[in-house]
Amino acid sequence: MLHSKIMNQKTLISIAIVIAGLIISGTIFYLRKTEKVSGTLSSQTAAQKAVDFINKNLLEEGMSASLLETAEENGVYRIKTKINNQEYNFYVTKNGKLLFLSSIDLDKEIKTATETSTEIQKTERPDVKLFVMSYCPFGLQMQKAFLPVYNLLKDKADMGVYFVDYIMHEKKEIDENLRQYCIQKEQKEKYYDYLSCFVKDGNFENCLNEAEIDREKMNSCISKTDQDFKITQNYNDKSTWLQGFYPRFDVQADLNEKYGVQGSPTFVVNDVVLKNVERSPEKIKEAICQAFETPPAECSQNLSSDVPSSGFGLGTGSSGGQCE
Repeated sequence: MLHSKIMNQKTLISIAIVIAGLIISGTIFYLRKTEKVSGTLSSQTAAQKAVDFINKNLLEEGMSASLLETAEENGVYRIKTKINNQEYNFYVTKNGKLLFLSSIDLDKEIKTATETSTEIQKTERPDVKLFVMSYCPFGLQMQKAFLPVYNLLKDKADMGVYFVDYIMHEKKEIDENLRQYCIQKEQKEKYYDYLSCFVKDGNFENCLNEAEIDREKMNSCISKTDQDFKITQNYNDKSTWLQGFYPRFDVQADLNEKYGVQGSPTFVVNDVVLKNVERSPEKIKEAICQAFETPPAECSQNLSSDVPSSGFGLGTGSSGGQCE
């Protein structure tokens, strides 16, 4: 199954196919092919020229690109456009003659790894991030496996639960993401007690009481976070939804972009996305322990090799699956 963000960029992919065809046929991608690459235009003029070119040459009938903003980046202009209610970035040279679909930072290494990879940079205190959607069955499965590892290594590694930047499980997921984000931010010492309760049956009211969460502090954080990131505002405006189907949850969108988060769960250790890690406490522990310069004594402790069931509940199941 294709990752939802890819599905949400069908328009951009169709443009990419057109560009690929031009490259394959030997055509250099100029806005005005006959001119030399020299001179400078204003950002607005170059950007509008690019948008006009996109509308005339790249889009299917009934589709239209509009210019939202432009900014200078690394000697070219980045232009943000809206195409069929979705926003996309393109790049155009300052003379308005070369248009690029995307840019690649040649100084930034793109890292991926499997659970047995040796590519992870070892550190004294590994950084561990688990990205989930709070009602995703597979995210819940990973959280249930993650909790015993957190309890074992919380004093040795920086470990946290983060949130995918869109939701797939209705408004209740926005509400729960905000609850968990704010509990973890403001009352971290109580968060994992709350989470250990929540994964059992999803009864957040009981879990707030059981973990003795300060509701006034939590609600103040929720209100501010909601306002700062326009969570409810964007939920009520479907034109902001990914492909018109998935409301955005942009509280940690920068980290989602940094790691190329591909749904729930996504597991990151020392800035490397680990794929195919079995969702058992023991295997998750092993993956994290490989990232220590000097593994602590806790790494020699055996945890359960059972894979928790997906969704709520404390049964066992099989590893795999993703909300994407």
